[in-house]
Amino acid sequence: MSVTGAAVPEAPAGGLADTVLERLTTAYAGAADPERAAAMRAYMKDVAPFLGLTTPVRRALSRTVVAGLPRPGEADCTAVALRCWELPEREYHYFAVDYLRRHVGRCSSGLLPVTRHLISTTSWWDTVDLLAAHVVGPLVAADPALTAEMDAWIADDDPWIARAALLHQLRYKERTDTGRLFAYCVRQSGHPDFFVRKAIGWCLREYARTDPDAVGDFVARERGRLAPLSVREALKNIGP
Repeated sequence: MSVTGAAVPEAPAGGLADTVLERLTTAYAGAADPERAAAMRAYMKDVAPFLGLTTPVRRALSRTVVAGLPRPGEADCTAVALRCWELPEREYHYFAVDYLRRHVGRCSSGLLPVTRHLISTTSWWDTVDLLAAHVVGPLVAADPALTAEMDAWIADDDPWIARAALLHQLRYKERTDTGRLFAYCVRQSGHPDFFVRKAIGWCLREYARTDPDAVGDFVARERGRLAPLSVREALKNIGP
């Protein structure tokens, strides 16, 4: 059965998630800066409201939120992430992303449908890219059977899901499945969405740090299919 096709569980109440959310909402709301929040919301194209927490402030507050708490299991990670995503302000989503990144090694392939839900809900690059590279990527690396899910994601109608499939190998370096990487780039080379075309160039540029010749050869072979944006990004560090 497809992991992606599994129903996303509802965020349960109780347990560790209750403590995390109580601490989190108290700490974050207490440091809110409405003036800064308006500027942040405008910068992020009104994707969500903000509390106005700068990254250093948010990270410092997050450390106080989790201080002294036990390490979470997969159910805890699921509950924290889903409940954070139910809150409107974007900083809560950032906390969820950081929480999953930190504890993804304690989770199984069962977290993938949860991550897909996060990627496809209130979608923008600020959360999608981190989830793709730092949560989806490690899950697939730990369970190669999930490559079949990535093959489905790359063909998805949701451009953010397709972008996540392109970016999930971003940190793989020499472990990159180049056949899939290049096939995914060709599969979406004509995509009308800017963020998909940009992701094609980005994942190729990143892999060029490991094998510039392979990327150069691929771009030379497929230049006629690739968007100019994708080509520029792919060759940024290795020349025309």
